[in-house]
Amino acid sequence: MADVSHRPGDISGHPDVTEMRDRYARVLGGRDVVLVDGPVLLAGLYCAISPWTVHFSGAQPQLALNNLIFGIAIAVLGFGLAMGPTRMYGLSWALAAVGVWLIVAPWVVGSNPTTGTIVNNIIIGAITCLLGLAAAATLMRATRQSPA
Repeated sequence: MADVSHRPGDISGHPDVTEMRDRYARVLGGRDVVLVDGPVLLAGLYCAISPWTVHFSGAQPQLALNNLIFGIAIAVLGFGLAMGPTRMYGLSWALAAVGVWLIVAPWVVGSNPTTGTIVNNIIIGAITCLLGLAAAATLMRATRQSPA
């Protein structure tokens, strides 16, 4: 019969200790931007419903459709960042680009945008851009620190 007695908290004698430590480091290494995942998802959901929240869906139908489509895209990216961070953080630059697009969209897509529409898109675009830049900066920092 095998001797399974060991001191609590001491795994140094375990035969797979190096493999377990490597796996633990890999799992934690992909979660550097855990604080960005949720806010990106929420920003996307708000962007999608903002035409009806700010009440410009009737006056600006093209901009409402634009915000709906890009809001869903941002939410999908946020969900992807939460579920598969190592694969999705390469798309964090796309979040920054989408944020810039949301800032300029009232003048490009809309016609005679109101102050509320402009302020809404500037705020949600700036938040999305900053979250995308934060995720991209963390990705760059993580790739610099990892051994080649």
